[in-house]
Amino acid sequence: MKVTVLGCGTSSGVPRIGGADGAGDWGTCDPANPKNRRRRVSLLVEHRGRTILIDTGPDLREQLLGARVSHLDAVFLTHDHADHAHGIDDLRQVFHAMGTPVACYASPTTWAVIRPRFSYVFEGTKFYPATCTATDLAGPVKVGRMQITGFEQNHGNIDSTGYRIEAEGRALAYSTDVKALDQRADAGLADLDLWVVDALRRHPHPTHSHLAQTLEWIANYRPRRALLTHMDQSMDYDALAAELPPGVEPGYDGQIVMVKGRGAAGQAMRNQA
Repeated sequence: MKVTVLGCGTSSGVPRIGGADGAGDWGTCDPANPKNRRRRVSLLVEHRGRTILIDTGPDLREQLLGARVSHLDAVFLTHDHADHAHGIDDLRQVFHAMGTPVACYASPTTWAVIRPRFSYVFEGTKFYPATCTATDLAGPVKVGRMQITGFEQNHGNIDSTGYRIEAEGRALAYSTDVKALDQRADAGLADLDLWVVDALRRHPHPTHSHLAQTLEWIANYRPRRALLTHMDQSMDYDALAAELPPGVEPGYDGQIVMVKGRGAAGQAMRNQA
């Protein structure tokens, strides 16, 4: 599977609007390093001619243009917050490119908020057709040879949906916007080749995991490789990369990871953890 990190930034992105000269608030991130420029989080997964997208944030247009994507076999939403869902109108152009509505999946709780908010996307209007379909996650979804399974994770005062994606003996999981994990996530996070996981900042936050907690989760679930996402302006790429243990790294926008499955190398890495 080919995995593309379309965005790995917090809800305000990096840099945030502001700064002394109005050019952006970079916090402790080095603005000279392009890996510190972070759009809102989104993930693209491709396998044998099929493409799925997780989340439709406000940077979606630029993200899909950058990845040269105009066809999506399915879209999966993690929850209803603006930085994950408010670019959904950009799927209209995907609809035009494909000539058919884009298949979207989410939990019933997420749809209860998103469908009324963007009713025209799913119901159409007198002058424009519906551009997407909305389907409740009621079990694993098959897209070509990929199987996508959702699992619930705590995000403060709501739950978000994590996703496990499997294909031909390979497995990755996506856990953004998560504060706490319990037994609901265990099956989704077992025996992973890649885990893309929330690590907002170094000190605790009420609705997101912080670095020390995320590293504890990684040590517990023992994925072959882990990428950190949803990072704010305090998480400088080079500084963070220098302090992380083997097999764990900060993600960056545009990063491509080929998930090649389990094997001796992956087992050795798990044994060293």
